[in-house]
Amino acid sequence: MADLHEIVTFLDEVLKTSEIRDYPGAINGLQLENNGKVQRVISAVDASLAVIEEAAKEGGLLLVHHGMFWQGARSITGPSFKKIKTAIEGNLAIYSSHLPLDFHAEFGNNILLARAIGLSSIQPILLKDGFATAVVGEWNGSRDDLQTAIGNAVDRPPHICPCGSDSPRKVAVMTGGAGSEVGKIAELGIDSFVTGEGPHWSFIEAEERGMNVFYAGHYATETFGVRALGLMIAEKFGLKAIFIERSGGL
Repeated sequence: MADLHEIVTFLDEVLKTSEIRDYPGAINGLQLENNGKVQRVISAVDASLAVIEEAAKEGGLLLVHHGMFWQGARSITGPSFKKIKTAIEGNLAIYSSHLPLDFHAEFGNNILLARAIGLSSIQPILLKDGFATAVVGEWNGSRDDLQTAIGNAVDRPPHICPCGSDSPRKVAVMTGGAGSEVGKIAELGIDSFVTGEGPHWSFIEAEERGMNVFYAGHYATETFGVRALGLMIAEKFGLKAIFIERSGGL
């Protein structure tokens, strides 16, 4: 058994939660408390009703990337009511970390995906308020090799705009829905970019700029951070770690 607020304080410090500006609906940090006792840590990408229902069977602390209030303030009815009711009845605390977890130099989605792909000499890029919103690393194989490595890392074949070099050497990684950042990546002289998803026009811009863009799935590129964070918390506080897989395929 561990103390909830001790874990929360530790997470806030490690993730620099108060220092990173985010979308207001993200509400990074503790979103729902329980009775203050945690016997297990459960990780998932989204605080969806299905995830909360499964996590509440176990109880403990649920760590998510996309929290309970993503769509902003709304009446506590329907699914919103069911989420809160289910969590409270299951003595489930919920902690959310969006951009702080994307950006983190050790547990972040960007750095962990870059490592999983096999990039080397990974460096931070695209600083925002002093924090790197993306990373870039070196690749020594072909574009086809890179496509295979990305697919192996996220366990699904990426959709690709194959308009850059056949032998890319520098590859940027920015997980989630970051396809719209294709222009910023190009301006850094990088012609290969790995992200989760992007708007239709991002493919056209990549084509026009002569870039390789690999769309590897929003969900698939953002499982890395919560998994790693859950395992780290479990080890530090002597808890059991669980990951709930709930992909929508996008």
